[in-house]
Amino acid sequence: MRLADYDKKATLEKYHTYSRSRVQTSNPLWQSRIQDAVDREPKAKGWERVENGADAVIAAVGATHIAAVGATHNEQEYRTFYDGMGAWGWRGFGTATTTVQNYRVGTLVVDIYDTEDKGLIFRGTATDTLSDKPEHNEKKLEDAVEKMFKKFPPK
Repeated sequence: MRLADYDKKATLEKYHTYSRSRVQTSNPLWQSRIQDAVDREPKAKGWERVENGADAVIAAVGATHIAAVGATHNEQEYRTFYDGMGAWGWRGFGTATTTVQNYRVGTLVVDIYDTEDKGLIFRGTATDTLSDKPEHNEKKLEDAVEKMFKKFPPK
């Protein structure tokens, strides 16, 4: 299943650059795979990845650590965002906000935040049954992210 939603009040046409927040996944082998898959789609839409001064920040959470088993189950994740001292994302000092998010293992969540007001402007979610063959899971990841961004930015 793939879902995408966005802030209907956001003017998505104003966003042209993004930076990437750290990908969170319990399987370190999947970190770069998720980063690469998620980077491809905004770039294909004309967005440019920059290290500083981006219009938006893209964060991804991939629950893939039981890929060898091929099952799914529910878990909770605690996400903490820090705002202050010039850093934003999962690092830095200042005010911290922690949220609890329930998700199924075998789920990828991609969030895009406005860097100015730190509001969520887009969330894509993909859930799929995992295979015991890593090459199949990599293809599922690429297909899921492509479909997630198919109508991004919404008109």
